[in-house]
Amino acid sequence: MKTFRGLAAGLAFCLVPALTPAAAMAASAQEQLRAFVGSVTAATGAFSQYTVNTQGRTQPAQTGVFSFQRPGKFKWAVQKPYEQLVISDGKQVFQFDPDLAQVTERKVDAAIGTSPAAILFGSGSLEQSFDVSALPSKDGIDWLRAKPRTADAGFSRVDIGMKDNLPVRVELLDSFGQTTRVDLSGIVPNPKLGEGEFRFVAPKGVDVVKM
Repeated sequence: MKTFRGLAAGLAFCLVPALTPAAAMAASAQEQLRAFVGSVTAATGAFSQYTVNTQGRTQPAQTGVFSFQRPGKFKWAVQKPYEQLVISDGKQVFQFDPDLAQVTERKVDAAIGTSPAAILFGSGSLEQSFDVSALPSKDGIDWLRAKPRTADAGFSRVDIGMKDNLPVRVELLDSFGQTTRVDLSGIVPNPKLGEGEFRFVAPKGVDVVKM
């Protein structure tokens, strides 16, 4: 069954100045993430994600592109092995599955709330919604772990890997014991985005389900 997992289903900070390159080398993952949120108001990039279930089986990898604009606007477009779109205009989140000819619509707060999407695309306070701790660096990446303070977040924890003040990997353990890994690449900070970047109009003939 095709489900959207990762940043937008599952994926907020105090504003701080961007770190200098020299400081970034010694900065913790949390400091780098704060710098990213404080200095990057919009971005585009690519992603690759896959999920490992409790039996250790890896589902087929999904690849695609994303963009976001704070606060709360984002587009997460799966291109392979099938098409799927999750897009938010800052008020509503739409999930469009062309194969099912169905669109699911819900309010932004209900959709991302205390999710990994709120961490990377929001503009609130990380510590208000998550217990945050540092993890050891590995593979040249600095890591932090965020555990939701509420029991209904839908996931147990999310580990975020930072490098050069940019998020490069997210590993999410959901409430079913499945782990989703998302690799981010080609991030372009603060690009000029078109006015219609986060606008969605349901195609004719598709079912729209409001949650």
